[in-house]
Amino acid sequence: MTQKYMSIEDFNETLKEWTGKTIEISKHELADDDNTILELTSISYSKDTRRLDEYEPMHTLQLNGSGEINTDEKKQQSLPSSLYEIPIEDSTIYKFEDSKFTLITDRGTYTIKLATDE
Repeated sequence: MTQKYMSIEDFNETLKEWTGKTIEISKHELADDDNTILELTSISYSKDTRRLDEYEPMHTLQLNGSGEINTDEKKQQSLPSSLYEIPIEDSTIYKFEDSKFTLITDRGTYTIKLATDE
């Protein structure tokens, strides 16, 4: 098991190599768990300096592409837009371990890996 902590720059460069592939994103944020399958077409970031409160992130990782989210009822629904957003902070920890990324923020944990045909 190889674990590597990364800078955001290293994370960005490594994740870009997955463009054009199908990824799976698992989110555990507060009491909310979601799994999303996404055809990754591009990666971008946004910065919002006009936040209404501290819950809105200043920085957001945007995974662009079409996909489906698995709901609590074990049903799949199309994503409402061609964008999956992950809030990031200056304190976000980026790890790469066993062919998967883990982003740890104050709000939750996000895991990104290549999807498999199981």
